[in-house]
Amino acid sequence: MNYIIVEVFLPAANKPFDIKISKNSMMWEVVKLVSNALEELSDGMYKASEDSILCNRDTGTIYNINLSIEELGLLDGSRLILI
Repeated sequence: MNYIIVEVFLPAANKPFDIKISKNSMMWEVVKLVSNALEELSDGMYKASEDSILCNRDTGTIYNINLSIEELGLLDGSRLILI
């Protein structure tokens, strides 16, 4: 399976979204795609930005955007937060 489903919490909308991402994608690509998708899904409550980052929701660890999803060890059900 080349894809995983992660939960991305969006504080601006105060709710989580399930996002399907490729294990081979680089984190910088995922941040950009997720940021743009959640801008649309949040009905304007969130504005996508070049400064957006994805963090581990439980620990607050900021993910290295130069690594792939697989290299970061993200798995199905991983909980992230977009800030």
